[in-house]
Amino acid sequence: MSTDEQGRVRSWTLTPSKPAFVPPPGAVDAHCHVFGPAADFPFSAKAKYQPQDATPEMLFALRDRLGFARNVIVQASCHGTDNAATLNGIAKSNALARGVAVADPAISDEELDALHAGGIRGIRFNFLKRLVDDAPKDKFLEVAQRIRRLGWHVVIYFEADILDEMKPFIAALPVPVVIDHMGRPDVTQGPDGADMTAFRALLDSRDDIWVKVTCPDRLDPKGEPYDDFVAAVRPLVEAYPDRVLWGTDWPHPNMETRIPDDGGLVDVIPRIAVTEELQRKLLVDNPMRLYWSD
Repeated sequence: MSTDEQGRVRSWTLTPSKPAFVPPPGAVDAHCHVFGPAADFPFSAKAKYQPQDATPEMLFALRDRLGFARNVIVQASCHGTDNAATLNGIAKSNALARGVAVADPAISDEELDALHAGGIRGIRFNFLKRLVDDAPKDKFLEVAQRIRRLGWHVVIYFEADILDEMKPFIAALPVPVVIDHMGRPDVTQGPDGADMTAFRALLDSRDDIWVKVTCPDRLDPKGEPYDDFVAAVRPLVEAYPDRVLWGTDWPHPNMETRIPDDGGLVDVIPRIAVTEELQRKLLVDNPMRLYWSD
């Protein structure tokens, strides 16, 4: 683990490998974050972790090294509901980034309009108890109703053990839904295990539920080469090719004790999307349709 003089942690490698897989032209890293810089964009007083700065410039340098063209910057929980750092990253991207915000349920329509103008195209609801203290479903539904006019979607982050209790909430959402990291299934169960079977049933319940087939470093306890992740996720990509997204998750929040190699993560892509058509849908067509359709 690397910490600086303020005790802030670094959860990403400084020397990512160059992946063997070459993404198709226009490929989008559809799930990544920025941290700070804290001198300009302080962390929330409620933040559960204190990371070192992971700036837009660092993100875009990684994007170029990995062979991607665009980013979707997702508001990190350490910044709470102040989306200034995410908006700063989008503004510095030369129109090559869009974003997902985290908002106070009391946000005004004027503030939502300002987020839209800044490149935000979705709002994230986090249900991980270790990261957030309160997740009011009723207030979230009200916000979801109010973003319909903007053409946004909702991104949801939860763990597999609460999927059953999440179903009524997800069914009530009036906008498209994106599930972060497949709802964190136990990939060691395999593609026909209880977690993946339940998640596929969720996808079958609505044709506008999208899924990020991301984070083998978080989900595969055996680590590289992430064989259990590949075995569980490849059938999902093949069954729902028009609703899958992929992202690095850089700078890997809370992964400071198991820092992944970003190049190695990219090399998982052709193992879960085994044809050029599937790769193009996963990395280009789907994220462009969701984030750059306007």
